[in-house]
Amino acid sequence: MRVEKCYFCSSPCYPGHGVGFVRNDGSLFRFCRSKCHKNFKAKRNPRKMRWTKAFRKAAGKEMTVDSTFEFEKRRNVPVRYDREMMETTVRAIKRVQEVRAKRERAFVRNRVQGKVQKEKEEAMKQVQTGMDLLKVPTIKKKQSIKVAAKPAQNRMEVD
Repeated sequence: MRVEKCYFCSSPCYPGHGVGFVRNDGSLFRFCRSKCHKNFKAKRNPRKMRWTKAFRKAAGKEMTVDSTFEFEKRRNVPVRYDREMMETTVRAIKRVQEVRAKRERAFVRNRVQGKVQKEKEEAMKQVQTGMDLLKVPTIKKKQSIKVAAKPAQNRMEVD
């Protein structure tokens, strides 16, 4: 089973799904759904569409360089079937997925950490520039004690 990549959004195209488009020069374009095909026909740039992987990579929201991406490259060299090699390949694929998931979590954590730091700095600037807008609550202790004592006296009188 050959799983192709969508030309527009880079998501997987499973056999029997999506649309194939062949240009007059013989180049083949695979699309996972009609949404991608329509955007391609409308000559839209995938790097400007926020829902595509191309946008996420261009905007720095996903990892662009990692050694685990080398395993996804297509290889058109036929290999004779060997049971042991297939077993080791399946084990290697699972391990590669674990490593990639771990690296992606670290990448996201680092990316979000910078955002949190930036938000704190912006909040401090906003507080410092608008200090005159802040009101400090002033409560006198004697008044609060008297207010609390009055309802208690009323309850005693009712009983």
